[in-house]
Amino acid sequence: MRLGVLDVGSNTVHLLVVDAHPGARPLPAHSHKAELRLAQLLDEDGAIDPEGVDKLISVVREAVQAAEDKGVEEMLPFATSAVREASNADDVLARVQAETGVELQVLSGAEEARLTFLAARRWFGWSAGKLLVLDIGGGSLEIAYGIDEAPDAAVSLPLGAGRLTAGWLPGDPPDPESIRALRRHVRAQIARTVGEFTRFGAPDHVVATSKTFRQLARIAGAARSTEGLYVQRELKRESLEAWVPQLTGMTTHQRSELPGVSEGRAGQLLAGALVAEGAMDLFGVETVEICPWALREGVILRRLDRMRPV
Repeated sequence: MRLGVLDVGSNTVHLLVVDAHPGARPLPAHSHKAELRLAQLLDEDGAIDPEGVDKLISVVREAVQAAEDKGVEEMLPFATSAVREASNADDVLARVQAETGVELQVLSGAEEARLTFLAARRWFGWSAGKLLVLDIGGGSLEIAYGIDEAPDAAVSLPLGAGRLTAGWLPGDPPDPESIRALRRHVRAQIARTVGEFTRFGAPDHVVATSKTFRQLARIAGAARSTEGLYVQRELKRESLEAWVPQLTGMTTHQRSELPGVSEGRAGQLLAGALVAEGAMDLFGVETVEICPWALREGVILRRLDRMRPV
């Protein structure tokens, strides 16, 4: 069965086409992305502005056409924090459905965390034991912990790299006081949740997903993406702590020249690094392993599970 997962995120609208069957590993067949940065298209009332809605509808139309061209049998469309938290979310969803035929399912932050955890669990298997999963998106940070396929604890915090960059880090490079204020804010937010997880005991394996963590691991020396999914990639807190001071003094252009950092994500890299560093420090994590599967794969796996005969 050819499935299309349409992910309307805070940074990008991403269509992932996979060949998927119950009991089999989903095989990527096509990827279609458009950088939209919905989180930055909000007006002073927290609504996605009319131009942003028009752009979203145009991008969704393109994704629908790409899915049809690739023979997608079923579309799984969803939206995350940028749409979820917009003050005009209902109007945006209604317009998207009316003008494209796509009914976006708005995931809660906890659902994002649970589905990302499911993807990580399936990737690493039962032998990984108790998993702690960290995911930094454009609008939020998801944290989940557990020993089964459903986590024992799952939270979502408004600490996405795009959101924090837009709200806390003016200037290029940003001034030291802004960086310090953001660091305090990030750590205070994360610290409030630590107790929800530590009461379950120490994890056996700590996993990080998302583009932000992949880029941080790459600049710290991890293998290139061209070396394939199955190469083990890690990010050590010691390496991250050495890189953060360097990133604070770099312009967006200078960051874009680092290995593995795309031009479109370079501006958010510092905020993402501060979140990653804060999470690893406060949870007492020395090393995270990068998981190539995340939320989109979790959505696919949940759909496949529902196809399994009882």
